[in-house]
Amino acid sequence: MTYPFYDAVASDFAAVDQLITDSLSSNVPLVEEISGYLIEAGGKRLRPLLVLLSAKACGYNGKEHIKLAAIIEFLHTAMLLHDDVIDESDLRRGRKTVNAAWGNPASVLVGDFLHSRAFEMMVEIGDIRVMEILSHATNVIAEGEVQQLSSIRNPDTTEAGYLEVVSRKTAMLFQAAAHSATVLGGADSQVENALRDYGLHLGMSFQLIDDMLDYEGSTVDLGKNVGDDLAEGKVTLPLIVAMRQGDEAQRAFVRQAILSGGVENLESIIKTVQDTGGLKYTNERADAERNKALIALQQLDESAYKESMGALINFVVDRSY
Repeated sequence: MTYPFYDAVASDFAAVDQLITDSLSSNVPLVEEISGYLIEAGGKRLRPLLVLLSAKACGYNGKEHIKLAAIIEFLHTAMLLHDDVIDESDLRRGRKTVNAAWGNPASVLVGDFLHSRAFEMMVEIGDIRVMEILSHATNVIAEGEVQQLSSIRNPDTTEAGYLEVVSRKTAMLFQAAAHSATVLGGADSQVENALRDYGLHLGMSFQLIDDMLDYEGSTVDLGKNVGDDLAEGKVTLPLIVAMRQGDEAQRAFVRQAILSGGVENLESIIKTVQDTGGLKYTNERADAERNKALIALQQLDESAYKESMGALINFVVDRSY
């Protein structure tokens, strides 16, 4: 990794990578094959990074944060595998999705394997509060998935409804990563609450920028198809703002695009989203989440880990991919 916010936990991050590889061994060849494919795909692994930084910021000197970071990555990857099946996605991180390469059944079942492996490792850690936080998070995330599914191709989706889905579906795992790490690190309640809030705001900003980039980025940079959200019928904040701020013709155009779910008019949709301030507003909301995250960090003592978390939230909001 070339980003400076990894430097403070570089050796721990390498240990997480090794544990992920070791923990995905299986006597079933297809599980091994797909697991290897997922490992090779890489990714920034921001959620396990957040575990490492949060634990160390609390002064934790044990080794279980390595296992906790791997657990978070397994939960995240399992959710991605299931998401790709639901969304019928064929590209992630610049490569074919597992469902595109091996089919939906394999993707779902390997996702189940990763999910169950994560819970096995939770038991190995043996901290009841960590288990409580992570089991609650997986339940809330599942609710968020269902909530998002119910709003597919719904042009009447509100900003409040959208933000609730984001808080459940994406931000919850970031929040759980930071929160469980502080519990593992034995932090006092003030620091525990602060890092829980930091994780929430980091996750909110991450998804807001992701949704903005779906109408602003490039397929090469993003590693997925631009316009995927529209194709899948997902009504994200840029579209909600376009519907709210556009004139009658623009509103009708966006509404029809949401209902049809096609990307034939993607360039025109992108222009409409830009002209109505959808991208600007989404970016401003992400920036507001950044400010809340930075305020939460003020509760921490100065350290390289706190500094890295500040750099991390800045990267998430300022990125272009």
